[in-house]
Amino acid sequence: MQDYFYTLADFISSKLLKDEIYLCEFSGEQSDFIRFNHGQVRQPGSVEQYYLELDLIRGNRHAIGKLTLSSQLSLDQDRIVILLANLRDQLPHIPADPYLLYATEVQSTQSVGRNDLPETPMVLADIINTVQHTDFVGFYASGGTFTGFANSFGQRNWHSRYSFNLDWSLYYEKDKAVKSAYAGFNWEQVQLQNKFSNALTQLEVLKYQPRVIQPGQYRVYLAPTALYEILQLLCWDGFGLKAQRTKETPLLRMFAEPKKTFQASVTLRENTTEGLSPIFQNQGFIKPNQVTLIQQGTYHSALVSPRSAKEYGITTNGANDGESPTSLDLAAGDFPQLNIVEALNTGIYINNLWYLNYSDRAAGRMTGMTRFATFWVEQGEIIAPLNVMRFDETVYHLLGSQLIALTAEREFIIKTDTYEKRSDHSARLPGALIAAVSFTL
Repeated sequence: MQDYFYTLADFISSKLLKDEIYLCEFSGEQSDFIRFNHGQVRQPGSVEQYYLELDLIRGNRHAIGKLTLSSQLSLDQDRIVILLANLRDQLPHIPADPYLLYATEVQSTQSVGRNDLPETPMVLADIINTVQHTDFVGFYASGGTFTGFANSFGQRNWHSRYSFNLDWSLYYEKDKAVKSAYAGFNWEQVQLQNKFSNALTQLEVLKYQPRVIQPGQYRVYLAPTALYEILQLLCWDGFGLKAQRTKETPLLRMFAEPKKTFQASVTLRENTTEGLSPIFQNQGFIKPNQVTLIQQGTYHSALVSPRSAKEYGITTNGANDGESPTSLDLAAGDFPQLNIVEALNTGIYINNLWYLNYSDRAAGRMTGMTRFATFWVEQGEIIAPLNVMRFDETVYHLLGSQLIALTAEREFIIKTDTYEKRSDHSARLPGALIAAVSFTL
């Protein structure tokens, strides 16, 4: 599809009027999807789709339109001609955009991912053989995702990756389930078996009488998947320049005096090189390999979109319009995962969280619910499942004063969203042992 996209880009260039500029983004996927229920295939399917988004610019006015590509050149060229005409008609009626900024220096790139994925029937056999005789529910998505950029200055960028994501739960009864996931670029059956074996062990504990504990502060272990929920919420305005300047960031106290900080073991990066998302964005700017957001517990750098760069007079680092990380990377700690239950001693082992939101955004305080397999641990042993509980805590406690350790092992997580297309957001995260987390009910 790379050559096809570049052919369309050249065609768009040939149709421009002399005072017009265009920016163009290509997105597409070739994906297999399989849904499971009761350990059996419920719905297999595949999706092949390609889209082209065109931003037509004249002076400081611009209009954006999008179309679905058919992969038939003459048909798609006809649609582009119609789209260009529609956008051209809109331009005189659109106000000038004072923060419009796009790359004018040509920086063409190409990053073609290796396709090491096995054929889907082979993976399907691995899954069915592993999960037989259980109430296994979930979905498997795999295949290639493709992103391209072109502009009328001659810049051409291409990015492709081939990945898989198995998101699943093992059910005992009603709302009692263990949730897990396995994602990556190279399928290994032994990895699936290890994760499934661990889930089966936890499923047995779910059959015990649930423990009810009173609201209060408890020692907690957050598995990487639970920590991911917290960091995903923090990514909502936590690391963008505009949120800082408008004081809407939940990390506001990191800029106040005295400055709040996290533990020195916390170093958080936007690590584009090792993620799924491309190194370019839809205004043509190239991202650095890494942007350090938090360095040893202290705020380091912001993500700066082209619009914020223009508004605040700062150089962009190729952030997306929302200035949120897409390839989050939290540095590993030095605590062995194998010893985490013993180190927790007495407290709460949390696999998953959900329904998170800010309860006091300016203070970095968030609230949410435990989900699926959450366990009560006594004297270094998992004793019983816990009924659902609500936590309410600041990030300065979770990642700061109350953080005991991060695990040496990290998990690679691909966001499971498939709205319009498979998400290219990912994260590499350790687990976190925390001395005290407040539970309100």
